Amino acid sequence: MKEVKKQGGLNAEIQSRIGHQLRAMYDDVVRQGVPDRFAELVRKLDGPEAAAAAAAGGDTDKNNGGD
Repeated sequence: MKEVKKQGGLNAEIQSRIGHQLRAMYDDVVRQGVPDRFAELVRKLDGPEAAAAAAAGGDTDKNNGGD
């Protein structure tokens, strides 16, 4: 019996075009940053230690260069 080889996937040029289009669409979203209310929610979810450090002026936000 003869096997039929299926062709699939996208070639490199198409993948590159899709990548450029996705970057163009989402660059603005990435530049907007995280709203303060979401950052506060994350601090609350991190636990009392993170909330206490934030109240004391410590930088616990991992998205803004913290540890």
